[in-house]
Amino acid sequence: VRAAFLRFFEQRHGHRRLPSAPVRPRGDPRLLFVNAGMNQFKPVFLGTVHPRSELAQHRRVVNCQKCVRAGGKHNDLEDVGRDTSHHTFFEMLGNWSFGDYFKKEACSMAWELLTEVYKIPKDRLYVTYFGGDSSLGLSADEECRDVWLRLGVPASHVLPFSLKDNFWEMGDTGPCGPCTEIHYDHVGGGRNAAALVNQGSPDVVEIWNLVFMQYNREVEGNLLPLPQHHVDTGMGLERLVTVLQNKRSNYDTDLFTPILDAIHKGCGGPRYQGLVGRADASGVDTAYRVVADHARTLCVCIADGVYPGLSGAELVLRRILRRAVRFCSEVLHAPPGLLASLVPTVVDVLGDAYPELRKNTDQIADIINENEAAFLSSLERGRRVIERTVQHMEPSTDFPAEVAWSLYGNLGFPLDLIDLMLEEKGIRLDSAAFDELALEDARRKARDPQAGQLEGADWRLDVHSLAQLQSNNVPVTDDSPKYAYTLGQRGQYEFSPCQATVLMLYRNQSLQKEVGAGQHCGVILDRTNFYAEQGGQASDRGYLMLLGQQDMLFPVKSVHLCGGYVVHEVTAVEMLRAGDQVQLFVDEAQRLACMTNHTAAHLLNFALRHVLGDNTEQRGSHVTAERLRFDFNTKDPVTIEQLQQVERVVQEVINRNEVVHMAEVPLALARRVQGLRSVDEEYPDPVRIVSLGVPVESVLIHNSEAAMHTSVELCCGTHLLRTGVMEDLAIISERQLAKGISRVIAVTGGQAKQAREVGQCLAMEVDSVSIRMKQGSTSIPDVQHLSKEVGQLTQVVANTAMPQWQRKELQTTLKALQRTANTAIKKLEIQQAAEKAHSLLAKHCNQPLIIDTVPADSASILMKVVNQLCGKSPGTSVLLLSPQASGEVLCACQVSKNCLPIFSAADWAAAVCTQMEGKAGGSCVVAKGSGNAKGMQRALTTAMEFAQSKL
Repeated sequence: VRAAFLRFFEQRHGHRRLPSAPVRPRGDPRLLFVNAGMNQFKPVFLGTVHPRSELAQHRRVVNCQKCVRAGGKHNDLEDVGRDTSHHTFFEMLGNWSFGDYFKKEACSMAWELLTEVYKIPKDRLYVTYFGGDSSLGLSADEECRDVWLRLGVPASHVLPFSLKDNFWEMGDTGPCGPCTEIHYDHVGGGRNAAALVNQGSPDVVEIWNLVFMQYNREVEGNLLPLPQHHVDTGMGLERLVTVLQNKRSNYDTDLFTPILDAIHKGCGGPRYQGLVGRADASGVDTAYRVVADHARTLCVCIADGVYPGLSGAELVLRRILRRAVRFCSEVLHAPPGLLASLVPTVVDVLGDAYPELRKNTDQIADIINENEAAFLSSLERGRRVIERTVQHMEPSTDFPAEVAWSLYGNLGFPLDLIDLMLEEKGIRLDSAAFDELALEDARRKARDPQAGQLEGADWRLDVHSLAQLQSNNVPVTDDSPKYAYTLGQRGQYEFSPCQATVLMLYRNQSLQKEVGAGQHCGVILDRTNFYAEQGGQASDRGYLMLLGQQDMLFPVKSVHLCGGYVVHEVTAVEMLRAGDQVQLFVDEAQRLACMTNHTAAHLLNFALRHVLGDNTEQRGSHVTAERLRFDFNTKDPVTIEQLQQVERVVQEVINRNEVVHMAEVPLALARRVQGLRSVDEEYPDPVRIVSLGVPVESVLIHNSEAAMHTSVELCCGTHLLRTGVMEDLAIISERQLAKGISRVIAVTGGQAKQAREVGQCLAMEVDSVSIRMKQGSTSIPDVQHLSKEVGQLTQVVANTAMPQWQRKELQTTLKALQRTANTAIKKLEIQQAAEKAHSLLAKHCNQPLIIDTVPADSASILMKVVNQLCGKSPGTSVLLLSPQASGEVLCACQVSKNCLPIFSAADWAAAVCTQMEGKAGGSCVVAKGSGNAKGMQRALTTAMEFAQSKL
């Protein structure tokens, strides 16, 4: 079916066949995933495509696009499994015309494919068209209707519908237009099913949407015709195959049956029967659909480089994986590994269409297995926590929000899974309290690092408590396990487990032997693998678990180092006592992200000194999982070329995948290293040296200059073991904090890649505006529209994460374009004003008073007409009104200096605009205002009477 569609448009109708774009959007920060076939062609529709790009050369295109709808505006995740039609991943068959053919050809091709190639009975097909909208001044799309009628579709099968159903829009602004949809009647038998079209009936379903982009929705909301018409069609492969294979459920087609068979083989339970709703009392068939759908989504996303993670699309994918794992485990009772075992079957179904799946089969399975194992462990602990909490709850009470938040924040439980688990027990979550916790967490994250430090001050040991610990011979915390991690065979990081004893608790600025449930406290252990915030690196997060009690989770919000004691900020979910044995679980994804960004900060330090000179010194840094901040001294502002050069130096080291060497050495020996980077702070002795690409022993050799040519720093932070994991670094901000001190913010990995893609996308948009500006225009509204576009782009460029060098380039270009637009508008306004003034002077030759109406596009032009009239006839006082299409009337006036002070322009304008229920203001010489058109004739009379009374 898929191949026939592509072949039809490619061979019969001369379309260029393009491969599917990856599901990670290219340069569109507003999208988590590609969710429609047209996403990759948005630059064409928006006119932002670079004229020399390959995309700009296409006129007719066909493809089958991988799409994911989960998270964001288009989110089908919660519906998947409950019915037989929703999916998180689906394939969109589409053909496009970019300024080539339009309605007649598009409809004809669609009808030919469906009825002649796919042999769908014509009497089962119904088509809809846009029936018009009087509020928008849009008439019915009779052109489209007539095309269908000429193709032989009976009038009873050609149906008009409203804006909601048959007018497609890309967003709040941008290209849009009427669409025509083709619907299929599953029942048939010669009946007329017109009354069921667009009524949500499962018997009559839409299979193809043909969009005719012929308008542009402006910022003001009005529609303007597009200079070039486009066709954008989309037909879901899953739904089409359901029709052609004479099925009523997408899951009964050969896109899904091999996967469902593999699930049955893997779990050994009852076969899939296709039951839904109440008929599926056990939920087994729902689980089959969820797992089959999610397995496809996981394979496609991972093959395209989107892995389960902590934010954005990665977080959504982690949620999908965990949802699938839960259905495997709790409903299908499948052994661990079922999800990954489906990968070969998914690849068999989709691999021919998407070869990247075949290249990455093993990696996809490994990533799914690793994430499944981690979640199953968390799931079991979370289930025990819920069970235990429910047992201790009073009857008819809501589930405590604090426990749910702990599960959500520390075990990574999706909130919908918590709701489902509670729903099964007939219990509700205290949603209001949960929302308040979420809001407080968002506020905390929004605070600056200084605020965060103040917030953690309650958990920093005071001098008295420190003295008490020492006098009681409580040993300082052994935190060396924080460095206990290795690289596995496949390049993944493996963190060693850690077990510890609670030595002391700290609450309300005093040391305590125990704390009760629900209380916040600081926990001091004999050893820890948690990294405490220091050296500019954010602290680890995670949880503690009482040994032997897997349902006892104590979330660790932050970690601080005080006098050698590591204090873990914890919420006690149960009584916690000194002497308790605990297991420690660090949030590994957050730790790895911090390690990546900390190593990146060292690389950035080296690159800045390499590019800007040896006098460049670090003045501060802060590393989190999301980004890194680096402050340094510099004599001159950093140039665009220098920013580019810094990124290139960093990229070279990343590409070489250098080993990161780390070792503890005596501080005195470390200080003698030539080229050593350090900041003005106290270092422990022995001190940890971090050297990129050169063994620590080599840099310690007497008179060695090895450290001059790489990054060698004193650092207690956690780092990568090789630089290649970083993938990329992009500086997304650079500004001067004070004279001689600059701050850069950078991102790494996928965030850096995304920043570059967004930068390229915006550069193309700026190029498009620049080209149109150079073409020139004699229309003031056209130039004003371009000026507005420049202003909007200026804001987007200023506020979007993208390479800073590119931002500066684009800002320079946009400033020049804004000046050009302003100059052009002013020139055109003066020219237009001169023409109108000349006409009015001829009409009112040598009169001491000119009161009239004149067409003018803006108050600025109207005032220029008044100024020019008075300039050419100094003894004349002038008042002009200009009615606008909106119903507003503009007013501008100027009084001859010969008439001052008796005659005031401000009073004249105020008297006139009052008659139009408006306002005015100005000086005794010039004034302007506005009012309502209903009072314009009265205003003209008042203008004359007022002036005559003063002259």
